[in-house]
Amino acid sequence: MKALLLIPLLLLGACATMDGAPPGPEIPADAVENTRTEANGDVITEYRVAGQVRVVRVQPSRGPVYHLYDRDGDGIVDAEGDNPPQTYFKLFEW
Repeated sequence: MKALLLIPLLLLGACATMDGAPPGPEIPADAVENTRTEANGDVITEYRVAGQVRVVRVQPSRGPVYHLYDRDGDGIVDAEGDNPPQTYFKLFEW
């Protein structure tokens, strides 16, 4: 019986610890946004600073939104061999 009372309290505690910020890279304040829609319905938004790509936000026609970013600041989204671009998915939102 006590275990049944403990479960809702644990769930409430888990919700209280969430900071509300979406996972993923922060978009620079001075970034210039460029949005385009692909033929398959995907919406791609590039955020550039001084002409270099910093973050790419991809909203597929089906599935969750994800972000790709430039790790080393060279203006190119990194994708090298065994080290693919890090992708962030926002799974839950309240």
